[in-house]
Amino acid sequence: MYKINASKELKHIMKNYFSDLKNSPKPIAWCTSVGPAELLRSFGFEVYFPENHGALLGATRKAMDTIPVASKIGYPSDICSYLTADIGSHIQKSSPLLKHYGLESPPRPDLIVYNTNQCREVQDWFSYFGDQFNCPVSGIVPPRHLDDVKQADIDNVSSQFKALVPECERISGNTFDIDKFRHTLRLSKEATYLWKKVLETSKNSPAPISFFDATIHMGPIVVLRGTETALDYYNLLLDELDVNVVNKTGFLKKESSRIYWEGMPIWGRLRFLSELFAQHNSAVVASTYCNSWIFDDFDERKPFESSALAYTTIFINRSEKAKLKTLKSLIKDFRIDGVIFHEAKTCFNNSNSRFGMPRKLKDETGVETLIVEGDLCDLRFFSEEQSTIKIETLLEQISS
Repeated sequence: MYKINASKELKHIMKNYFSDLKNSPKPIAWCTSVGPAELLRSFGFEVYFPENHGALLGATRKAMDTIPVASKIGYPSDICSYLTADIGSHIQKSSPLLKHYGLESPPRPDLIVYNTNQCREVQDWFSYFGDQFNCPVSGIVPPRHLDDVKQADIDNVSSQFKALVPECERISGNTFDIDKFRHTLRLSKEATYLWKKVLETSKNSPAPISFFDATIHMGPIVVLRGTETALDYYNLLLDELDVNVVNKTGFLKKESSRIYWEGMPIWGRLRFLSELFAQHNSAVVASTYCNSWIFDDFDERKPFESSALAYTTIFINRSEKAKLKTLKSLIKDFRIDGVIFHEAKTCFNNSNSRFGMPRKLKDETGVETLIVEGDLCDLRFFSEEQSTIKIETLLEQISS
């Protein structure tokens, strides 16, 4: 079996991250996964990401027990399953964090911050916990669905970043230090650059890292962005993958096709899907999801403005026109033969198959496309049998 040796260090890093959340005397800030983590860290906050907990609930299939609990208090199962799984876990007082990292529950927040660049659901989700913990909640609300991000948009979002400073000072007890903000932003910039290089190793054939592996190895770029730890880890991982590229060592010995995964992971079926593609020597080498934590626009010389630009230009926050342009570029760069669109039934914002995108993409690139229905956490929306038939049919079309 192909193994990435850096996985051992990854387990150690993630365990230490959660241990620090449990034992640290520092104030705790909750933050959305593509929210202002760098600004929070510059004030000395330990930063916790509820979406990471949502993914863990999905991957361990614990979400199937907690989603119905949230439904009983008015959060129906057709809205974001990260939200319903996480709220249900809180009500049920049961979390996979205990088994995996020794935490009985997520750490109690001193401040909660969200950015609706992903979706409006995060505002409702985080506001629920603000009420539960009697904790202040602050939000950034950028313009959505943009073709291009203009200076007026940057000025708007930058001013919202700056408006967070007094609340961060009050709760952390630390005065804002722009040099510390610049330092954390520089660390994020360097780590996200290395993460980009990690993903780009799979432009090679055989590819040394799959989409399914990358969903695991992206952990530090999500929860430790802005730290030396993330930077060190991606140096380690990239060194290993570069050696594998030189030695032509891939996660598959032979690639019959190269696939792009568009949309969210199906967390509770990653292994099933990974093995299904491997059985057909089909390499899933690139994805929208893993590329979401590449922030080329970070610039420590202009920390507020560049943060506003980086967090507003993310894929999920763009127009159909801008998304199509990005997908076409990635398809070319990674030499993609087929694109699978995951239509996540509880994640409308990160499902891009509903406005003709698969057809447009095929017309403009010639690649085959397929829509697979499922969800990030709620496995009631996913059929292994139907998905297997669809995927195998696509792979046969490509090979013929």
